[in-house]
Amino acid sequence: MKPVTIVLLVIFVILAAACVALYFFGKKAQKKQAEQQALLEQNKQTVSMLIIDKKRMKLKESGLPQMVIDQTPKYLRNTKAAVVKCKVGPQIMTLMCDEKIFDIIPVKKEVKAVISGIYIMDVKALHGKLPKVEETKKSRFKRFVDKLQEKAGAKPL
Repeated sequence: MKPVTIVLLVIFVILAAACVALYFFGKKAQKKQAEQQALLEQNKQTVSMLIIDKKRMKLKESGLPQMVIDQTPKYLRNTKAAVVKCKVGPQIMTLMCDEKIFDIIPVKKEVKAVISGIYIMDVKALHGKLPKVEETKKSRFKRFVDKLQEKAGAKPL
């Protein structure tokens, strides 16, 4: 056999092994996430709260309890998280928020929120309506692609 084919065969075997490993790690992570989501759903409760402030900040600087920071993996401690400071009853609390709803949380307004522990899962307006999330302006290339897809009869992205 030629040396080139041996090298290509070794590379192929390594790539196949990496794909198999990623598949099993992905399935394990998916199971773990499903268990955590079920636990969140089991412990959720609806409360009325006044939103004081919201920011994306590092966990170390967020003002969350030290126990929460210690429980997070070391590689996630320096990443930015959505943090909401709010008044629940007479107590001022610092809570984490789902990235999907962070933009629709109004500041200086009272809302009904579904929380589980220190995690805000959903927000509903108590008085009035929640602000709508503004769509970002599309680039010229994105508009061009949407236009071509529209001509072809496909749904735009």
